Amino acid sequence: MNAASRSGLARVWLGLDRTLLFTVAGLMIVGVTLSMAASPSAAERISPGDPFYYLYRHIFFAVLSVILMLGIAALSPRGARRLAGLALVGSFLALIAVAVMGHEVNGATRWLRFGSFSLQPSEFFKPAFIVITAWLFSEESKGAPVPGRLVAAGIYVLAICFLISQPDFGQSILLTGIFAAMLWAAGLSFLHTALLGSVALGGAAGAYFFLGHVRDRVAAFLAPSSSSGPTQTEMAVDAITRGGFTGVGPGEGEIKRYLPEAHTDFVFSVAAEEFGLVASLAIIGLFAILFARAWSRSMRLSDNFAQLAVAGLALMFGGQALINILVNLELAPAKGMTLPFVSYGGSSMLSLAFAAGLLLALTKRTPGAYLPERSSMRLVPA
Repeated sequence: MNAASRSGLARVWLGLDRTLLFTVAGLMIVGVTLSMAASPSAAERISPGDPFYYLYRHIFFAVLSVILMLGIAALSPRGARRLAGLALVGSFLALIAVAVMGHEVNGATRWLRFGSFSLQPSEFFKPAFIVITAWLFSEESKGAPVPGRLVAAGIYVLAICFLISQPDFGQSILLTGIFAAMLWAAGLSFLHTALLGSVALGGAAGAYFFLGHVRDRVAAFLAPSSSSGPTQTEMAVDAITRGGFTGVGPGEGEIKRYLPEAHTDFVFSVAAEEFGLVASLAIIGLFAILFARAWSRSMRLSDNFAQLAVAGLALMFGGQALINILVNLELAPAKGMTLPFVSYGGSSMLSLAFAAGLLLALTKRTPGAYLPERSSMRLVPA
């Protein structure tokens, strides 16, 4: 490596937001640690001869994710936007492919199967959509002859149709919330906000009355007790209760032995049972730091596109973590949504690394990227 290359890498490293980088790294380490506790029981049901089957895969995808994240983080904001555009097109085509030849798991068809690897296109669609939506909104605000909001709304509606057909209402709710927040931040009037909110409520009501899957999930949430035994969320709450303040001890938890998704959707309950309230609060604290840091960086960026994109990505990380934790606490219906960087899942881990790389690329400290320390700025100018 020549001196110029070393100098370029040094500038990239010095420009990265270390708080965001180390918080993501901390969450990944927590994920690998919990995988040691939760994955052997799941592996015995799939591959009895190899109790560390999922752990090895988790470590592999974690390492691959770090490489992917740092590679994207080295891009300029323009390069990150272009990559997001390519990812948006690719993931949208993959959503179409899922509708035609998707792989079904537990009644949901959300994946494309490649040997032992399952790709969930909607996971990659979310961050790409957020970045491109921010760019469309920004271009329209600058007076470009492009109906940015209309184009973004069209992409959103098409994506929601594909997500509902899978069905994947967790991703639909999260994407809707982020899109609505970005619209409002981009200067949408209160009247239009109220109208769109009414449409969203109407859509939710329609989903409940006309889609049996949604109705069953809501009914199970409102009246979980049944003669068929405890639900997954009831078992998760019991595990959290058993954990108490300090937990029952590493490897001593029970939920991982009975709950098939203990290493994925309900890994938070595994942490709470074995390591107690202290570990639970530490995990929540890491997500709070990730969200707060990204949001505060977005407020100080000088470019409207970067502001909206970083704010949207912050909402994505925070919203997904919140939904997963609420499900574990039986405060929301089960959604099949992973805990970012902590749950097992190759597709999820890679897509989140892609999003984190975009976040780091857009928050890099470069000349002119940030406003002066004493300045303040709205997300979008009035």
